[in-house]
Amino acid sequence: MRSQFVACIAVLSFGFSGQALSAVSVAEAERLKLDLTPVGAERGANASGSIPEWTGGLTAPPANWREGDIEVDPFPQDEALFVITAGNMHLYKDKLSDASLRMLSQYGPDFFMPVYQTRRTAAFPQHVYDKFYDNALSAKVLDNGNGVRNTIMTSPFPIPENGLEVMWNHILRYRGEEVSFRSASATPQVDGSYNPVVNQYDYYFAYSKRDTELADIDNKIFYLKTDTISPSTLAGTITLVHETLDQVRSPRLAWRYDSGSRRLRRSPNLAYETDLPNSSSLRSVDQKDMYNGAPNQYDWILKGKRELFVPYNAYKLHNQSVRPDDVIRAGHINQKLTRYELHRVWVVEAKRRTGIKHIYDRRVFYVDEDSWQILMSEEYNEDGELWRVSEAHNISYYNEPVFWTTMEMTYDLKSKRYYIDGLNDDFPAYDFNPGFRGSEFTASSARRAARR
Repeated sequence: MRSQFVACIAVLSFGFSGQALSAVSVAEAERLKLDLTPVGAERGANASGSIPEWTGGLTAPPANWREGDIEVDPFPQDEALFVITAGNMHLYKDKLSDASLRMLSQYGPDFFMPVYQTRRTAAFPQHVYDKFYDNALSAKVLDNGNGVRNTIMTSPFPIPENGLEVMWNHILRYRGEEVSFRSASATPQVDGSYNPVVNQYDYYFAYSKRDTELADIDNKIFYLKTDTISPSTLAGTITLVHETLDQVRSPRLAWRYDSGSRRLRRSPNLAYETDLPNSSSLRSVDQKDMYNGAPNQYDWILKGKRELFVPYNAYKLHNQSVRPDDVIRAGHINQKLTRYELHRVWVVEAKRRTGIKHIYDRRVFYVDEDSWQILMSEEYNEDGELWRVSEAHNISYYNEPVFWTTMEMTYDLKSKRYYIDGLNDDFPAYDFNPGFRGSEFTASSARRAARR
């Protein structure tokens, strides 16, 4: 009976009223030790074997990597099995998203998809796996759908029953306890010319700290401080964000320090459809990290799973020697540096709720079963047209067992421009142990830092 119930609600939208959904039973949670991986993915291979069995992921770095270095490719001998182009995409249509089909048809032959052997590299520390199991037994969506309870550290619903639970799994996925890194973003013109913006990112993931309970984090998921390094016209701009768990009950807190006015001001509109700073209006704030923020503007529909060619193991893009000029091309990135693999993904459709204002009327998200990371998304306008396509190119990091983006971009199919973040210009490796304290992410601390 339960399997029939799950199958039924999998194709229905989950609203924001009614009773909170119950956690799974002990018998169901035990599947995370049997036919499912600890994060809730199918442990076994697919029927053809083209998606292999999960055997633990990438748990040890390559022998030629040294701690503190940028990650090196663990599969340097891999060569593309085949390349999908506009000319042969009909042969692979059942394994391509609408986003990929559109990119191939609009930008071919320069846009192509090199497909490699599938490597199920996503892996996490054992204490995170333990929390997946605990969360499965206890986590519940709040009555209004805008938050969760009885969960901590990582994704709450390893055995999801609806689209909203899948999206919460992405929002709350484990990305380490803290991290500091530098990256560049750009919005290339139609001819490929660009001016990069370099930012320093400092994250403190309160929700993912060891030995932390939900009651201890004051409704905060993480704290983020960004400091713009260049160009000189933007240098010194600081943004501080307190990301809240239930953003309807307690909205996201954000401040911005403008070096011109030399004042730290609240930014009450840094959410939803607001233009992402320095994105040339090519990306909304809620597209950062592929999707973030309160889910209350959409009804979420779980469409099931598909086997798709998706960006994965993007170590060529992550390579220390690759510079922005190597990546950026007119219309899209240099596809020679990309790697696509066949993976199982959860498909979630978001339909804008009646009476809600947002530039995207409908969105489709493709969520990795092995990590709960959104790998691709489609953004549709009010006329039902595919307007924008987003990709997240990910790797498994070595300093902390985390599967996370190294580069993500949003393509605007109408303007033929795109926004890209994660460009490397001889920046150091991600530091997953910078030794932050929560007190460093207060408004007063940001104000003092800005005045130095």
